Amino acid sequence: MALYDIFNGDADGICALHQLRLAQPRNSVLITGVKRDIALVARVSAAPGDELTVLDVSLAENRAAVLNALEAGARCLYFDHHFPGNIPHHPGLEAHIAHRPGVCTSLIVDDYLGARFRAWAVVAAFGDNLQAQAERAAEPLALGAGQLKLLRELGECMNYNAYGDTVQDLHFHPAELYRRLQPFADPSEFATRDPAFQTLREGYQEDLAQAARVRPVLDAPSHYLLLLPDTRWARRVHGVVANRLAGAHPRRAHAVLVKRGSSYRVSVRAPKASPVGADELCRLFPTGGGRPEAAGIEALPLAQLGQFRQAFESAFESPPTGP
Repeated sequence: MALYDIFNGDADGICALHQLRLAQPRNSVLITGVKRDIALVARVSAAPGDELTVLDVSLAENRAAVLNALEAGARCLYFDHHFPGNIPHHPGLEAHIAHRPGVCTSLIVDDYLGARFRAWAVVAAFGDNLQAQAERAAEPLALGAGQLKLLRELGECMNYNAYGDTVQDLHFHPAELYRRLQPFADPSEFATRDPAFQTLREGYQEDLAQAARVRPVLDAPSHYLLLLPDTRWARRVHGVVANRLAGAHPRRAHAVLVKRGSSYRVSVRAPKASPVGADELCRLFPTGGGRPEAAGIEALPLAQLGQFRQAFESAFESPPTGP
């Protein structure tokens, strides 16, 4: 019997698995990659009696592979917050999936575990740009302002580490970063004792400084569109830039595109004041998907930039009203 832990390489996927394995330790084969690397279940050749734990990757993108594993006699425990498509009914599948705004996979795992390792769920929520939910989840922990700020920075830096075309673009392979977390039940201890955090912090600030020098192609009260060049720093930081812009301008929709050869990689953030529509917009294009508040397109052909801009402006054409 083989045990597999299959997880997204961003802060949410890593923290979701870390919480689960703090509560239920096991030696497993780790299957992960960059943030956009979500068709992960197919990497497993399941056999009877195998156990697959899948965290923070869309069931819609992995449904065929999950069904193949179940038909081979494996069992699957699935945690996620992305669009799932049709959830199979199978005795070997236990699914904890909540596809709605304001939820991330680590918060689902936190609920599953009865909040045993809540601080790591807070880290993940901050990393997934769910600031209000992270602060609300942190309330029972009675953290000081400095402690909460540290958890936020850790979440943002861990999430930043997952962006790139390949793991060679990253500061740390997500499996390595997860292993470095394993000794720490308290994220503050990890941040202060493991030098990985300082490496990520410095890289994060350097890449943000590069992005700040790029002028947007669209800067309006309701829409903001930024094109970043085909560079490693841009591939690492585009998701962070999208999250920071969304947090700073909650009534504006944002799209950050990174050129990569003959296509763009796209990150879309719906207005935080009305966090819906990002996934529907991105699914208009063949490689698009995600969540209502945050979604993306894996490969938008350069020739479709104008089409994307029109769809982007139409998807969020009525900015939320209010003070």
